[in-house]
Amino acid sequence: MQKMLSRVRKCVQDYEMISEGDRIAVGVSGGKDSLATLRVMHELSRFYPKKFEVLALTVDMGYEEMDFSKLEALCADLGIEYHRIKTDIKTVVFDVRKEENPCSLCANMRRGALYSEAVRLGCKKVAYGHHMDDAVNTFIMSLVYEGRISCFTPVTYLSRTDITLIRPMLYTTEAEIAGFVKKYELPVVHNPCPANGITKRNTAAEILSMMRAERADIREKIVGSMQRLPLKGWGLPEETEKE
Repeated sequence: MQKMLSRVRKCVQDYEMISEGDRIAVGVSGGKDSLATLRVMHELSRFYPKKFEVLALTVDMGYEEMDFSKLEALCADLGIEYHRIKTDIKTVVFDVRKEENPCSLCANMRRGALYSEAVRLGCKKVAYGHHMDDAVNTFIMSLVYEGRISCFTPVTYLSRTDITLIRPMLYTTEAEIAGFVKKYELPVVHNPCPANGITKRNTAAEILSMMRAERADIREKIVGSMQRLPLKGWGLPEETEKE
C-alpha cells in the first residue's frame, strides 16, 4: 500500500489534482484499474493535508451477468458512498444501433451518465484509473494511427459540465495495479462486452510490449519526454523537474 500511495500522492501533488474540501467521484467500472484507484484514493483521503471526500460511481450498462454486489459490499466496509447508475447503454449500442464500431458511442454514453450523476451528487471532480501504460499506449495510438503527438492530460477541465477530470494513477504501471488488486483481494467484475479486447489500444499495447523487450524503462522514458517537451497539460513546475 505504501509504495502505491507514495506514487499516487506524488502525481496528485505534481499536478495539483486535489483542493481543500473536494468531493471526488471515482468512476468504478469493476475493472482492476478503477478498483485500485478507489482503494488508494480512499486511503489517501485519510491523511492527505487537504481534506477531501471520495465517492464511488458505477455506470451499469445493462449487462445482466455483471454482479456489482461485492463492489457495493467493499464500499460499505470502507465507509465509501456508493451509487450505481442504471442505463440501457448495452441495448442502445448493440441491439438498437447495431454499431460495427461500438466503442466510441459506448464511451460517450458512459461518460455522459457518469458526469450527470457526479454533478447531481455535488462532485466537482471525477477520478479515472488511467495508469502509465494507458498514457503511453494513447501516445503510441496517436502517433501511429493519427500521425500526431498527443495524449490525454493528467488534469482536464470540462467547461460544459464544470467538472475536472483527474488521473492520479499515472505514475503507476498496469503490473503494479494488478499486483495491488490481487494482494488486497479487490472484487473485479468481468466485462462481458463483445468488443472487449479487440481495439486499437490492444495493438498499441503489443507495440509497447515489443519495445519493452528492448528497453525495460521505455514507459518512463516516454512519459518523461512528454513532461519535458512538455506536451500540453503534462508540464511540471520547475522545482519538481529538478528533483
